[in-house]
Amino acid sequence: MLRITDTIAIEDWELTEQFVRASGPGGQNVNKTSSAVELRFEAERSPNLPDPVKRRLRRLAGRRWTTDGTLIIQCDETRHQARNRDIARDRLIELIRKASEKPKKRIPTRPTLGSKKRRLKAKKVQGEKKALRGKVEGEG
Repeated sequence: MLRITDTIAIEDWELTEQFVRASGPGGQNVNKTSSAVELRFEAERSPNLPDPVKRRLRRLAGRRWTTDGTLIIQCDETRHQARNRDIARDRLIELIRKASEKPKKRIPTRPTLGSKKRRLKAKKVQGEKKALRGKVEGEG
C-alpha cells in the first residue's frame, strides 16, 4: 500500500508494474535486461481517490492519462530496476499530492485609476510618434 496523504492511500491491486528494456546508458547489458519500469495506476476506478482529485489528476497527467482512465508513468533513468521502480512510485505520489491540493480561487481585480491614465498616456505618445512617420510634403 502506498500512503499519499493522511486521507489517501493506494492499494497494491490498483498498481500494475511492467518491466521493459530501456534505452540509454548500460552498454551491452541494456540489450539483455529489462530495467525500465512502466507503472500503471487505475485512477478512474480507484475507490480511494475523491472525484475532485480524480478530475485534477486527469488535467495534471495530460498525455499520461489513457482513455480508459489509467495513469501510465514510465521511468528508465537508471540502470537498476529497483531504483527505477522507486522513482516511478515517487512520481505517482508527487502527482497525486499535487492533485489533492485544492487550487486557490482567483479574486478578479480591477486596474487602478493611475494605471489607466499611464496606459492612455503611453498610447497617445506612441500614436504621436507614428503620426510623424508619414510622407514629407514637397519631396517625392
